[in-house]
Amino acid sequence: MRIITGSARGARLKAPRGMETRPTADRVKESVFNILGTRVREARVLDLFAGTGNLGLEALSRGAKSAVFVDNGSSSVAVIRDNACHTKLQDRTVIYRKDVYKAIEAAIHNRQIFDMIFSDPPYNKGLAVATIDKLDAAGILAPDGIIVIEHSCHEALDAKWSCLRKIRNEKYGETMVSFFTNQEIQQSVNEPGGIHETDSHMSGQL
Repeated sequence: MRIITGSARGARLKAPRGMETRPTADRVKESVFNILGTRVREARVLDLFAGTGNLGLEALSRGAKSAVFVDNGSSSVAVIRDNACHTKLQDRTVIYRKDVYKAIEAAIHNRQIFDMIFSDPPYNKGLAVATIDKLDAAGILAPDGIIVIEHSCHEALDAKWSCLRKIRNEKYGETMVSFFTNQEIQQSVNEPGGIHETDSHMSGQL
């Protein structure tokens, strides 16, 4: 597991011992960031169920403005801190050991807004749907922001939400990555250079 490109390119990342943390595979991460493209630059990032910090740190390496990492595991928080220091990205990070849903509530209370939200909850526990439900009600996504959630291909995210709209699916073996935006924002889907609405088993390009 490594940082693919940017200021920390090639840096190896640690992972907590044991099986509770399931880091995003490098090939999946590379595909996701190819899809996101230049949207990452100067983005305010929130990384939920952060695990190793893999996604948020990749975003920082590619020019994101800041990243908030949230995980409820003490070993994960320690590893995120180590990885941030190892990649020399610690000055743009905030790390919380906290329940993800309580962290979202805190962000609402503090009127925080994020341009990019990553979420990689444990598979097949209903947490992917629960997280989108919470984010849909939270109002912490910037008007033209994007949510990227990794989940099992056996977990459908096909419900209708009040504020969020799924615009894209990408399947990688047993892993599905779904992209959400605010419903009223359509230019990122329909304009040239945007993330086009699709349901694919292959990684797309901008």
